[in-house]
Amino acid sequence: MDVVGSAVRRWFFQMIQFHSGVLSSIAVVGAHCDDIAIGAGATLLMLARQVRGLEVHALVMSGGGTARADEEAAALEAFCPGAKVRLTVHDHADGRLPASWDVVKDRLSQFRQTCDPQVVFAPQRDDVHQDHRLMAKLMPTEFRDHLVLGYEILKWESDLPNPSHYHPIPDDLADLKVELLHRHYPSQSAHHWFDRESFLSLMRIRGVQCRSRYAEAFIVEKATISFSESL
Repeated sequence: MDVVGSAVRRWFFQMIQFHSGVLSSIAVVGAHCDDIAIGAGATLLMLARQVRGLEVHALVMSGGGTARADEEAAALEAFCPGAKVRLTVHDHADGRLPASWDVVKDRLSQFRQTCDPQVVFAPQRDDVHQDHRLMAKLMPTEFRDHLVLGYEILKWESDLPNPSHYHPIPDDLADLKVELLHRHYPSQSAHHWFDRESFLSLMRIRGVQCRSRYAEAFIVEKATISFSESL
């Protein structure tokens, strides 16, 4: 009976897993410097560890020409060790992206023309911050045939989503994510939520929800399913 039960459990977990296949190119998009690292930093660390020569196309809409852009460049290099990182940081005002809808849309379109990633990481549509929400709504207008994983951004607002997909994270990478966030974004250290306990706690909760110690979670709005042929 134990053998049967074990086999059933193995079959069950294999059934709910999503396999991306081998990745060589990804895109990461944020409204602000630090959005990407907060939302998917541990996942980036893991992908960079698993994929030699990974191409990372990164777009951030605000912070250009300031110290925050320098923070972002150093942070993405640290979060994607060994990867080929191509980063563009624009200079839109924080909190004002909806007022520049036309320009933001044009810049996202230009970015799309520079890359054809296998997976895209971006804000999720139900984020209450107006800049995050705008980027989430524009993503499928440009990346129409791509798998877009909407990441969650821990902050003051109580808008954490109900995720659809979870990425289990090893303990060492969860710890490294927190360390790199504090090392590379000193401008954010004054925020009361920007601390080790906050980031580890969210990853721990997401881990509980997918039977792991730690995890990062994502929202998938649309995807197709391909069932394997029977043996």
